[in-house]
Amino acid sequence: MSSIEQSGSFTLGDLKVKRLGYGAMQLAGPGVFGPPKDHETALAVLREAIASGVDHIDTSDFYGPHVTNQLIREALHPYRDDLVIVTKIGARRGADASWVPAFSADELQQAVRDNLRNLRLDVLDAVNLRIMLDVHGPAEGSIEAPLTALAELKQQGLVRHIGLSNVTRKQIAEGRTIAEIVCVQNLYNLAQRTDDALIDELNRDGIAYVPFFPLGGFTPLQSSALSDVAARLNATPMQVALAWLLHRSPNILLIPGTSSLAHLKQNIAAAELKLPENAIAELDRIASASHT
Repeated sequence: MSSIEQSGSFTLGDLKVKRLGYGAMQLAGPGVFGPPKDHETALAVLREAIASGVDHIDTSDFYGPHVTNQLIREALHPYRDDLVIVTKIGARRGADASWVPAFSADELQQAVRDNLRNLRLDVLDAVNLRIMLDVHGPAEGSIEAPLTALAELKQQGLVRHIGLSNVTRKQIAEGRTIAEIVCVQNLYNLAQRTDDALIDELNRDGIAYVPFFPLGGFTPLQSSALSDVAARLNATPMQVALAWLLHRSPNILLIPGTSSLAHLKQNIAAAELKLPENAIAELDRIASASHT
């Protein structure tokens, strides 16, 4: 049994996936813009992820833009039957690498078709609607119009399942009256735990929760407690942070990203890391300490 299989599985609608996946964002250039610094290494990372047992990849056509999807296609097409590719729409990139809202019906339709073309797919397994009322984090406001447009694309057979990203609890409730929501993708990690109650609610309803920036993102997690636990377990702090997320709730799917083969192997090994109860208690206190 591979380390990924030991972490268990969960569902995205009718698609069963292992809980440790791969996020493709970091394969693009600096700031998730432009080509990768090493094209061949980017292809090698994707192929190694699949060879190691990863069966779902998170991507978007606005990573690059177009870069990560084209790399996925080059590295992995024709795709394995069990590979689930999850993409994201709702934004575009400005010429200055800015992140620009793009969720009119026409923009969403174009984004779906761009993803299909660049990935060379006929149907997208799952599409997360990124809500861009605030580029930097969730902000209240109705999501009825863009989600209705995405639901229509699902009815046309271009999209199999729908998820939401960068959303509030109120928006998720609204979204579930419009379409079946199979996953929620929000900022969450060992130190940033605003969605604690939401994760438990979604778990009760069989909806996957996918934390983005599980390792802190552009400001990597730093904690003496995390480092201490890692040293005792002969693991890296990032491996412990990933293992904690897998322990946190069975509906959490992880998509740590990297452009490094060495880091990919470390991330995959985190799935077999067992955390003793005293370590979990120490790690649980990190969020409290970061807000005092």
